[in-house]
Amino acid sequence: MPDSLDDLTALLDLETIEDNLFRGRQPRTRLQRVFGGQVAGQALMAAARTVPSERTVHSLHAYFLRAGDTTVPIVYDVELVRDGRSFTTRRVVARQHGRPIFYVTASFQKMEQGLDHQDVMPEAPPPEQCPRVADVLERVSGQPSTFWDQEWAALDVRYVGDSRPGGQVTSPEHPALARLWFRAAGRLPDELTLHACVLTYASDQTLLGATLVPHGTYIGASDLQTASLDHTMWFHRPFRADEWLLYDQVAPSAYGARGLALGRVFTQDGILVATIAQEGLIRPVSPARS
Repeated sequence: MPDSLDDLTALLDLETIEDNLFRGRQPRTRLQRVFGGQVAGQALMAAARTVPSERTVHSLHAYFLRAGDTTVPIVYDVELVRDGRSFTTRRVVARQHGRPIFYVTASFQKMEQGLDHQDVMPEAPPPEQCPRVADVLERVSGQPSTFWDQEWAALDVRYVGDSRPGGQVTSPEHPALARLWFRAAGRLPDELTLHACVLTYASDQTLLGATLVPHGTYIGASDLQTASLDHTMWFHRPFRADEWLLYDQVAPSAYGARGLALGRVFTQDGILVATIAQEGLIRPVSPARS
């Protein structure tokens, strides 16, 4: 995972190989496969590099096909699907070793005026009153907080709570709820695309974990195999990824070794800026014997 926010922004600064063809470098990492948020963020940046700057992303729909190799760069091939009067569509395939590992279709729109309404932000204590996610994960996993700090170095994440007994987030209709604050761990340039790519990166770090809340386990547990399968985002309103964002997560279903999670992202003053959906593999396995 990136060692800092500067490292993350460097990962998102792709090398142009040829027209509509880009290469993304890898961070130093202890992970055995490429983090899904990294490839999604890089792919979105590749798509945006082929789109007029006055059009911003409003949605993306992605599939994770194969585990990425952390030791070699990723090549992003952008297909110019459509350039309309209001909307631009791009399809990106990410490849390693000559094989696709990830596909995404992203749609961009020029700014327009229109009807406006949104959900109300759920109640949450301010981020300054919430524990760091590294400290929460230390209690859950037994791994020291320094281990998790390295994995989350590009982001400042504070845990509001979840729907486990005593978890401070409850609803009779939803047994699997989780809520947290996050922001980039530093100041970002005033570039809308970069903020969208950082949010895309961050959106994959915790969402699948919401599917595990009722089951007493966590992402990274030795008796659980997890992986993102698909990922969808809708960007509703402008935002800054270096200012506090509330990530409200609910998992309506877990079945057949898959879990579905939905997320809403709000600014600290209650503006709904994005909605996210993800299905992932959550397969119980027998712990490996030494």
